[in-house]
Parts: sequence; structure tokens; C-alpha cells
Amino acid sequence: MAHFVIMGCGRVGATLAHTLEDAGHSVAIIDQDDRAFRRLRQGFTGRKVTGVGFDRDTMKQAGVSEAYAFAAVSSGDNSNILATRVARETFHVPHVVARIYDPGRAEIYQRLGIPTVAAVRWSADQVLRRILPEQHLAGDFREPSGRLVLAELDLDPGWIGHAVSSIEKAADIRIAYLTRFGEGILPAAGTAYQDGDTVHAMLQVDRSSRVAQILAKAPAKESQ
Repeated sequence: MAHFVIMGCGRVGATLAHTLEDAGHSVAIIDQDDRAFRRLRQGFTGRKVTGVGFDRDTMKQAGVSEAYAFAAVSSGDNSNILATRVARETFHVPHVVARIYDPGRAEIYQRLGIPTVAAVRWSADQVLRRILPEQHLAGDFREPSGRLVLAELDLDPGWIGHAVSSIEKAADIRIAYLTRFGEGILPAAGTAYQDGDTVHAMLQVDRSSRVAQILAKAPAKESQ
């Protein structure tokens, strides 16, 4: 089980905290207003930290140094981005995501390498997809037989610059589309995987774990 830190105890933050706790993970949630913690259910056992979410001391109180993932879902875009960058660049949290209210900023955030989720009805579910690897492979779509799934995949940075076709060959998958700067693109024959891209691929359900293992490693030299 892993430790998760959430910034913002609004509706989305509370939903995330409850979902992660129900899954057996440890959770710390940060909010400037301690009244916000009233949204948490009775019996919530996670850590409640009152303070500014991007303040380093506040983040340390929340255990960010040991965190598997950090989710910034407060009501302020700038605060969310700043906190996410501190979590990643100062505390080296491996998985981060920021909720945003201004979709027009998506390209800027993508260039900073920060996964973002728009403030929409299903944002709690979308945040989970970015901080829980098993949620990526749960898939957005399954064909009727249940044998194939469309999944969002994580790739080792070593794949940057490699052709999409070489990724498909290495993992035995079919890349359906890429999300680049917040927009979906259909890969062409010469399309290469770029830093910040999100890969969406069709794969066999029973090979999900194997595909994740292959792409979590840098490609072999001969595949370049």
C-alpha cells in the first residue's frame, strides 16, 4: 500500500481521500481552512493538515517525502500548479496531477510536464487514473467480448523520440491515439513519442501487466 497526499479538501479532494482510504492506502489531505475537513466522513483515519498546500513545511507534515503520488485539487489553478511542481521538483514525488479550471492553460502545463485534469463532473475519477497505475490499465473502453481494452499507458522517458510503430512492436499493442498539449492526435507512420504525450492503446486484457512491465523500462538499443 502507498501514501498519497491531496491538496484541497473540496468535493473532489474528499472523494479522492475516501476512495484511496477504502483501497487500503494511507492518505494525508491539506487545506488552508480546517472547516473544509468537515467534508470528510466520520471515521476517516487519514492525516488532516491545515496550511498552504505549496508550503514546504506544510507538505512535509503531510508526508510528501514518502508519497507515491500528489494531487492538487484546490480551487486555484496557480496554487495547484505551484504545489505540483514543488512536489515533483523538490520532493521528487513520482506521480503528480493538478486540477485546472482554465482549459486554455493546458498547453503551458503540458510543456511543464505536469499532467492536468479539467474541472469537470468526473474529475475525481480522472485524477485517480493519473495517480494509480492500475487505474490506467482498467481502461476507458472494453470491446464486447472483454478480451481487448483501450488503456492509458505510462512509458519510461527512454522511449521519448522513438517512433510510435517501434513502441507498438516492442509491447505488441496498437496505439489508438496520443494526447499532446491537451489535444488528441492520430499517429501517422512517422509519428514519434514526445515528452508530455499520453499514450492510449488497445491491448489484450490478459497482457496488461506484461505491457506495463515492458514500457516501464527504457527500450533496448537495437529497437532504436
